[in-house]
Amino acid sequence: MYDPLVNSHPNNQPFAPSYWAATQALGEPTAALSGRQQTDVAIIGGGYTGLLTAYYLASEFNIDCHVLEANQVGFGASARNAGFVLKGSGRLGYAAMTQRWDLATTKGIYDEFTQAVARVDGLIQQHNIACEPQEAGYLKVAHNPKALVTLQNAAQYIQQHLADSQDSGAEFINSGDFRAQYLDHHQAYGALRLKDGFGLNPLKLLLGYKDMVQAQGVTISEQSCVLDWIEEGGKHRLITANGELIANKVIMAGNAYTPKRFNQRIDDKFLPILSNVIVTEPLTAQELAQAGLHTHQVTMDTRILKYYYRLLPDNRLLFGGRGAVWGKDSANPVYGERLKMALNKCFPSLSSKAIAYNWTGWIAAAMDDMPHVYSKGGVGYSLGYCGAGVSFSSQAAFRLAQSIAGEALPKLPLYQQPLPKFPFTQARRLGQWGYYHYGWLKDRFG
Repeated sequence: MYDPLVNSHPNNQPFAPSYWAATQALGEPTAALSGRQQTDVAIIGGGYTGLLTAYYLASEFNIDCHVLEANQVGFGASARNAGFVLKGSGRLGYAAMTQRWDLATTKGIYDEFTQAVARVDGLIQQHNIACEPQEAGYLKVAHNPKALVTLQNAAQYIQQHLADSQDSGAEFINSGDFRAQYLDHHQAYGALRLKDGFGLNPLKLLLGYKDMVQAQGVTISEQSCVLDWIEEGGKHRLITANGELIANKVIMAGNAYTPKRFNQRIDDKFLPILSNVIVTEPLTAQELAQAGLHTHQVTMDTRILKYYYRLLPDNRLLFGGRGAVWGKDSANPVYGERLKMALNKCFPSLSSKAIAYNWTGWIAAAMDDMPHVYSKGGVGYSLGYCGAGVSFSSQAAFRLAQSIAGEALPKLPLYQQPLPKFPFTQARRLGQWGYYHYGWLKDRFG
């Protein structure tokens, strides 16, 4: 499997054997870049961020742009994720944001995250994207009594400081009500519910975005991996196997699939992390009742090494968590087996249920646990969604397009600060390995 910290480029890689790929054919790829071509803005990466940045540049600002995708749209994280549209991104809680900055900044970030969820929903409605959106609601489950107190405090903080008259904020659900009305989760001590998250088919959403971009007349060159990037005379020369794209400005939208040596603006400034997802065989009505699965709302727990899950439209249960540390170990079946063991502990009646799909994908974390949407001198990027990119990529793309068009962005750390560099970059993976062991102990005994 492609490993961003090992392989020099992400081209010629196999697609994930995901449940999503079984529901939706990718179709024929668009033509690869050939010869020498020119554009105002080159966008590297054909995932959510790259496609939507192109869409907004073309539709809102009438700016010429060209998307380069190393493989085919549907290869990277945008088609490997769990399809969770969540209010949030990164790992930093709202109270922690206020401690780091101030309440006004936290409110601004909260509003950006809220707009992101609404933006995805709006795009789906406006363009009739058949991506199977499910019932609204994001459930965050306390996995122990200490986490329960943290969730209660988080709900209170949102209600007191962040929610307004247009936003019902956060609702706390006690253990009994949660197990009776939502999920009969055997490790749940209660839950926090945000009203405006939802699940969808991420590959169908992505291909809907691709259609939107092509309808704007934007060229998408698939199987066009950028092998070299030369900056000279105020121009950017992006070299692929069969062509060269000369651009005035460049957007890097590869997120975790960006190789470790690509451009000095982002090199050594993100940590690629493997996620692992399993999907069961369809559950019968009797199995649903026995397991107490009463909702299709997206769900995540409060562990350091989080589990996330949701009931899919065809009544399969999706269950995800962290995978291997190194890409070479990604296909080891032990990681899927560990997820199945975790699923069994949550829903014991499903212990004998078979797993139909198991796949992995990379997400990107920033050193300061926050995404960074940043542009300077005609080069921009969005990096560090930390697994919540389905929603925030839409807002990030809109802000990137605004920035490239010369508009001022909100004065928030999300948009005003470049990615910080990881210290001891050669030891990132060893640090991650140590953190996983710490997280496992903390989740089990802390």
